[in-house]
Amino acid sequence: MVILGIDPGLANTGWGVVETRGSLCRARAYGNISTGADEPLDLRLRAIYDGLAEAIERYRPTDVAVEKIFFGQNTKSAIATAHARGAALVACAHAGAAVGEYTPMQIKQAVVGTGAADKHQVTYMVRRLLALDHDPRPDHCADALAAAVCHANLTRTQAMVGSAASTRGRTA
Repeated sequence: MVILGIDPGLANTGWGVVETRGSLCRARAYGNISTGADEPLDLRLRAIYDGLAEAIERYRPTDVAVEKIFFGQNTKSAIATAHARGAALVACAHAGAAVGEYTPMQIKQAVVGTGAADKHQVTYMVRRLLALDHDPRPDHCADALAAAVCHANLTRTQAMVGSAASTRGRTA
């Protein structure tokens, strides 16, 4: 399975591609789409869409994992992130990719083991889990790779649970 993880943001949208084979998960590529605060909103969203469409075209993911928005205290920041997330979702829909959406807490839990992990812990675990020889930079890339790993883990777990449930229904 090839999974594209996306960490949406108006100034920086991180993306990362992982490939799974059984329980093995390895990074194939990652990158960051940056836009300037002085650029018009429509052009910033177009850059995000184009950058993700290019990654989708190049790596042909079977699935996409997108981080959900955490609203917190800063509504203005959440609205900007929502715009970027919308551009990302349209790029995925246009390509026909199946999208899984995960909260930051779900991603941290899946990668680090605790939903309260900080950015350094996430980056460290992404590096370890994907056997990278360096930390993915900027940290938006590490977050995107973490989203992809989260999706891989949850998809694998759901497949095992579904498989176990179907065998329980059988009689010998």
